[in-house]
Amino acid sequence: MSYTPERRRSESLAKHGTRALSAAVLVGTVTALMWVLEAFDYTTDGWLDRFGIQPRDVNDLPDIFTAPFMHAGFGHLMANTVPFLVLGFIAAVRGVAKFLVASLIVIVVGGLGVWFTSSANTLGSSILIFGFFGYLVGRGIFERRLVDIAIAVAVVAVYGTMLLGVIPGDPGISWQGHLFGLLGGVLGAWFLRRSPSRDAPSSA
Repeated sequence: MSYTPERRRSESLAKHGTRALSAAVLVGTVTALMWVLEAFDYTTDGWLDRFGIQPRDVNDLPDIFTAPFMHAGFGHLMANTVPFLVLGFIAAVRGVAKFLVASLIVIVVGGLGVWFTSSANTLGSSILIFGFFGYLVGRGIFERRLVDIAIAVAVVAVYGTMLLGVIPGDPGISWQGHLFGLLGGVLGAWFLRRSPSRDAPSSA
């Protein structure tokens, strides 16, 4: 059965549209969940803050999976919402399955980095935001496809000043979460990169 160019184009557009919708729903749902959690935290006088990362407390290790979705007040959450939505959507639209794996890598690497090096209870989606940044830039470096390179350049142009956040400074800001989240994103991009053997013909 042959496909006309018009049909192929139509199917490609439908595929990309489905990807975009899936990415928007996923990232939007997670963002809404963070707002619901913060509203609950507000009504309980900060009860959820205990699910942040307590450095070097072995019993607290499971909280590396909850900390990125908690915030220290609505101001903190509002500052993180737009970059989370934008970078999260761009990362997810390139493939939701890979996005989920990359996010897990960011959470583990970023969380453990904070657990080992921080000196205070740490929470907030900045770990994921810096991870998305690292993932998108890493894809441009490791995938070397024009679209990924273009996305990486655009992300650096718009959000490049975020990198200042990995420099120790304000004691109320976790540079550790930023740094290790970023490293987790780059590691995720490397781990999930395409195998050259699947994309290039081999020669004897």
